[in-house]
Amino acid sequence: MKEKQAMIEGILFSMGTSVSRKQMKAALEVDDELLDYLIDQLKREYERSDRGIRLLELNDAYQLCTKPEYYEALIRIVNHPKKPKLTDVMLETLSIIAYKQPVTKQEIEAIRGVKCDHPVNKLLEYNLICEAGRLDAVGRPILFKTTEEFLRYFGVSSVKELPVIQEDMINGFKEEAQEEVKYALEEEEAEKMEEK
Repeated sequence: MKEKQAMIEGILFSMGTSVSRKQMKAALEVDDELLDYLIDQLKREYERSDRGIRLLELNDAYQLCTKPEYYEALIRIVNHPKKPKLTDVMLETLSIIAYKQPVTKQEIEAIRGVKCDHPVNKLLEYNLICEAGRLDAVGRPILFKTTEEFLRYFGVSSVKELPVIQEDMINGFKEEAQEEVKYALEEEEAEKMEEK
């Protein structure tokens, strides 16, 4: 057992990126049950306070990474920028993608009521979203989905762990959006009247 755990650790350390469950099973020549046991044991080992790394599970894949409490020390060595700062507009766009994926830019814009070129481009740049193919429709628009980096950023193993949005909350958001649009139109109309 210890040898298999060491193999998992060596593979994940060497790869530096996530390794799929299927790849791990093939490399170790183990079944699902034994892999689950080995991964669970390693996770427990890394959860100890005297360990600087942790084992992440990301959509049926595994990766070793630094514990968040040691990011600052790591940054001082590698001079790597901190997590990207997400604006409200970017968070709103990202949440639409996370809950509706795969989704086109046109669908995002229909929900938000405004253009979303900039936030989508920034989210792509930050690797929080990626292209997920094209919709089989006129113009073949690009579909977007979240990435493993999104899961790491928000500390979840899968999008299934995202909070469930209740129907009354959705209705509240719609009402707020409608009020904002109404207010913006009233202000625009008032400005036009002043110009005359």
